[in-house]
Amino acid sequence: MTRALAPFRFLARLHADTSGLALLEFAFALPILLVMSLSGAEMTNYITTKMRMSQVALHLADNAARIGTGSQLVAKTITEADINDLFVGANLQGGELNLQANGRIIVTSLEPTANPNTAGTYKIGWRRCYGAKTTYARQYPSGSGTTGLTGLGPTGRQVTAPDNGATMFIELYYEYKPILQTSLSPATSMTEIASMIVRDRRDLTQVYAVAGVTASTC
Repeated sequence: MTRALAPFRFLARLHADTSGLALLEFAFALPILLVMSLSGAEMTNYITTKMRMSQVALHLADNAARIGTGSQLVAKTITEADINDLFVGANLQGGELNLQANGRIIVTSLEPTANPNTAGTYKIGWRRCYGAKTTYARQYPSGSGTTGLTGLGPTGRQVTAPDNGATMFIELYYEYKPILQTSLSPATSMTEIASMIVRDRRDLTQVYAVAGVTASTC
């Protein structure tokens, strides 16, 4: 009779034994914790990259508005070398993001159609591009027109240029590289825009060529 009850006693002891309960609960919770942790890390990296792109775009606009050679007595001239240096500086600021390989930078000089601009329309004085992602199509302006523009930028938030001056408009595209998996990040690409009015007098007739320097044309 005692031997017959042995299996039931063993099951009773097993039922009362809670020594491995914590380990079992941890095993069930581990996948959830991993997903939450990895998703949090991916989101943090994505947001940080987005902020860095915004800062790079703003600094690019500011630097583009400052470049040029000349004094306060004459209008500053800009060269193809100045613009190329602008792009190199942006790539260095991006650091390990490597904007040259993973992005596309479009710099546009928005200028009045006439001086003074009595028509209230604008033109693209010049545009230069940088980065290996040449398949990216610029958003502003989306068409091929370069004159008769009402401004540059999203509808309702377009920027314009002052009389006898220019506004530097930056469009920065970047293909995001996830830490772990693409599905954990909101998107695989990001675009930032920024603009800055040229504060000094600038020669708007042309971008001057420099011997041995290749223009970063689009």
